[in-house]
Amino acid sequence: MNSIVIIGGGHAAAPLCAALAEAGLGAQVHLVCAEPQLPYQRPPLSKAYLKNPAEGLQAHRAEAWYAQAGITLHAGDRATAIDRSARSVTLQSGAVLPFAQLVLATGTRARRLPQLPDHLANVAVLRDAADADRLRGLLAGARSLTVLGGGFIGLEVAATARAQGLEVRVVEVAPRLLGRSVSAELAAHVLATHRANGITVDLGAQLGAFEHDGQRLQAINVDGQRLPVDLLLLGIGAEPEDTLASAAGLQCDNGIVVDAALRTSDAAILAIGDVARFPVSTQWAPNGGLLRLESVQNATDQARAAALTLQGQSPVYAALPWFWSEQGAMRLQMTGLMPAADGPGVHRHRRPGPAGGSFSILHYLEERLLCVESVNAPMDHVMSRKLIEAGRNPPPAVACDPAVALKSLLA
Repeated sequence: MNSIVIIGGGHAAAPLCAALAEAGLGAQVHLVCAEPQLPYQRPPLSKAYLKNPAEGLQAHRAEAWYAQAGITLHAGDRATAIDRSARSVTLQSGAVLPFAQLVLATGTRARRLPQLPDHLANVAVLRDAADADRLRGLLAGARSLTVLGGGFIGLEVAATARAQGLEVRVVEVAPRLLGRSVSAELAAHVLATHRANGITVDLGAQLGAFEHDGQRLQAINVDGQRLPVDLLLLGIGAEPEDTLASAAGLQCDNGIVVDAALRTSDAAILAIGDVARFPVSTQWAPNGGLLRLESVQNATDQARAAALTLQGQSPVYAALPWFWSEQGAMRLQMTGLMPAADGPGVHRHRRPGPAGGSFSILHYLEERLLCVESVNAPMDHVMSRKLIEAGRNPPPAVACDPAVALKSLLA
């Protein structure tokens, strides 16, 4: 019995299937998806998918491809238990899948507020296609949208709703937007852009009572004021979907803990993607440590590394992290891991971009370039990735000179 069972249907599971099929192992693979759809692209859900009721899901691969690769699909049949001693997975349908190796690509679940009952008619989250379908319908009938949380998903939906003509208000309890994701300088630019586009943003907000009748949310109290709510999006982050792993006794700590080859505390079980907490390479983070990333790049690169592990190799996952976010006409791209803003030896330099409103912020630790944030400057992002991966460290005078730019250092 050499079956490889993959639990998950997102940006980690799909490329893992592709890598295993390319290695000639497709016939050994069982892909278990809780959702009824084939694995699909998630980023459009907060943008194009919400705007157009005719917009469909973008599948990673057609159903015929899985059949041709020999991969057995279990769509709409959630995994409910892992039996490590019997080396088997039980599905909601009652089916039991034996495995020689198991991969957990279960992603995350939307964080909710305990003081708000689930399934209020005008409260939404956005993590999957079902959420997006529901939110798309709610937006079509709404006059205004309140977004609780100033992270990527909340701001992307806010920009989308504003472009559709809704009144939009973002309520963030932290003192700035994107506090865990981007620099204070970039966050200030994002704030100014959204406000200029007519979005109201409350920072450092003090949340009080939530008024609801068990069916709908009527209002929330913000800074001592009653704020009526037409439609509310909870954009307060995500939690790793490690329920199965924890119940099976695998080591979990803000995600499923894995080694550099993506193995969990059980060598026959791997974890990849948003749910995995892995040892970050000191090449990108001088102090090392464990890290959990929610990004398409990380999911895809970990899938490739996991495919090697499943074939008996011992890769060391050390891909350079990079991220992006589209918020209206603003495209944010980040490469590398940002050093602590107030750390010793940390400094940054801003480089003008090719057009008005475009720029990049280069973050250094001493003379070492660790991270670059770009706004509407895609070539800077591409060059930055190459520079950081190659260990090239442009001096600030060069990096900030538009005449020579970053690309001169690639010669």
